[in-house]
Formats: sequence, structure tokens, C-alpha cells
Amino acid sequence: MLALRDFNQGLRRQRGFASRTRGFTLIELMVVMAIIVILATIGAMRYEQSVARAREAALHQDLFVMREAIQQYTRDKEKGPSSLDDLVEAGYLREIPTDPVARTKDWDTSSDQLLDDPDQMATGITDVHSSSDKVSPFEGTAYSSW
Repeated sequence: MLALRDFNQGLRRQRGFASRTRGFTLIELMVVMAIIVILATIGAMRYEQSVARAREAALHQDLFVMREAIQQYTRDKEKGPSSLDDLVEAGYLREIPTDPVARTKDWDTSSDQLLDDPDQMATGITDVHSSSDKVSPFEGTAYSSW
């Protein structure tokens, strides 16, 4: 029995089986590395998409809150705010939020000469937009048009 086992091991060594069972070939390692690179690339792309979606959601929320504050200020004071700082000083906002896309506190504001309310005495800021010139990859519109 021992002689048969020694004979089989000797036969395997002669045919190259012993070196084959000790490790992986270069081709096998390259295939595994290629799969890892492909999976890492897909993961990085999905991560970038999720970050962009989160920034867009934050932008939507910030615009909504600031527009509501502008409307409340206009109704309460019977005039529109002359700047976004007026909203902070009057307590309608804690602070001016940072634009998540442009990453600045500079917002584009628009003013109309029309009065929104019959009791309104003066005009002021009526709307706010992002100051970014970038285009949303998901909606295909400029962030400044939101």
C-alpha cells in the first residue's frame, strides 16, 4: 500500500501535478484581479450617483425652506426681505444654508415689482435659486432654474 502511494506521488511529480496543486497560475490571478477592478469601478460609480442625488435632495429642501421663509416674512412684515440676511435677523432662518451644489452661501435671488398681497407695502426678494451653473445629471435641467 505504501509503495503504491509513493508510486502515484512520483508519477504526479513527473507529469507536473505537484507544482499545479501548490498555487494559482498567473492567468487565474489576473482574472480575479480584473473581476475585483470591475466591481470596484461599479461601486465607485454608484457611490458618486448617490452623493449627487443626496446633494440634489438637500438643494430641493433648502430652496423649499427658504421660499417658505420669504413668504412668511413678506406676509408678516408686509414687505419682502431686502436680502437673505433679513430672514436670519428676523428669526425666520437660523442661518443661510450652504448651497450643496455650489458649496457656497451665495444664492441667486430674484425680486419682482409686483406685490403679492394687497396689504404689502414694498417689494423685495420673492424667490431664491442656486448659484451653480451645473446641470443635474438626473433631471437634465440647470440647478439655477430650480
